[in-house]
Amino acid sequence: MAATKVGVIGTGKMGEYHVGVLSEMPETNLVGIVDNNKDRANLISKRYNVPCYYEYKDLISKVDTIIVALPTSLHYSVGKEFLEAGIHTLLEKPCTDNLSQAEELFEIANKNNLVLHIGHIERFNGAVQELFKIVKDPIYIECRRMSPFSARLKDDGVVLDIMIHDIDIILNLVNSDVSNINVIGRSIFSERDDLINAQIEFKNGCVANILASRVSQNKVRTLEVTQKESSILLDYTEQEIFVHRQSSSEHQLSPGSLTYKQESLIERIFVHKDNPLKLELKHFIDCAINGSPRKLAVKNELNSLKIAIEILNQYKSKSQ
Repeated sequence: MAATKVGVIGTGKMGEYHVGVLSEMPETNLVGIVDNNKDRANLISKRYNVPCYYEYKDLISKVDTIIVALPTSLHYSVGKEFLEAGIHTLLEKPCTDNLSQAEELFEIANKNNLVLHIGHIERFNGAVQELFKIVKDPIYIECRRMSPFSARLKDDGVVLDIMIHDIDIILNLVNSDVSNINVIGRSIFSERDDLINAQIEFKNGCVANILASRVSQNKVRTLEVTQKESSILLDYTEQEIFVHRQSSSEHQLSPGSLTYKQESLIERIFVHKDNPLKLELKHFIDCAINGSPRKLAVKNELNSLKIAIEILNQYKSKSQ
């Protein structure tokens, strides 16, 4: 089978990451990259030995599939043009910052029998893949996604830039509708949401607490799930999972004091560690070209964006 002709629009940090991975995939033929910054386009072109263009329209007649790694504000217009041209499309997350626009893009894709994939890379993290196998009935979920501030992040605040990853994972772990959301946050280094804490309550009683920050001095990417019989700790960066199970608990009296003795079993889950972006791109190409089933229904794609926008709107209303 001939390699799939693919292009990448936008060669910033994430766009270049796509270019690097695609250039090493035998099932793809990277026919071109696009960036309106000519110096950047030429640099990436030489670095990966791939043709470069300065207008995204130049790729429409050349590709079977397209990767759009542009600022969020451009996702709708560019994505729509490629979908209407009959081209399978991967939009980096978030799909858009407008739910009705996202719904329209999926409607166009469905009408034209195309794959529209949203780049939620954490779904393809090896640890997350294992997490979905062992979480059965979550009671409480705690997420922490923190990093130092970067001036390059101008288009989105933390909700649409990083918190949406955790929202996406949580909604797919908890088999229940959201009943309530409470949000607190601050803008510190920018005019957007730099620090957000969101508590999400579900109709089945599960509670999730998500902290997203770009004002921290260290980088943290963790998720912890509490169930009746176990506590599961996941590290996104290290792609590791530890399961804690309590085996015994007793009070021990000593002269003048009360001490507690707790013994627990800690199990380290085997995780097949691979490049999540490579796995995501392989899945996208497989769905687009071979018709393989998607890992996630369109309803779930839209629900993650819906909750993220609700969190962002609540933050904005409280900040006025």
